[in-house]
Amino acid sequence: MLQTTINPALRDFDLLPNSQQVRLPVVKSLLGVSSAIVWRMVKAKHIKAHKLTSRTTTFNVGELRELLAAKAGV
Repeated sequence: MLQTTINPALRDFDLLPNSQQVRLPVVKSLLGVSSAIVWRMVKAKHIKAHKLTSRTTTFNVGELRELLAAKAGV
């Protein structure tokens, strides 16, 4: 039987502080989109990406919550 594991950052997203940073797989799952769409949203300045290193990018939980609220019309 295939068993899947949910990323703890995604599973506990509601419990994370607004200052927390999450990686691309969490953003993809939250928005239900592909990596390419996330990067298009960054390029269009709908989402702000934060570079930690030349190969590591994170996204702020508070900013993602604002985006999700705006999409929900809250």
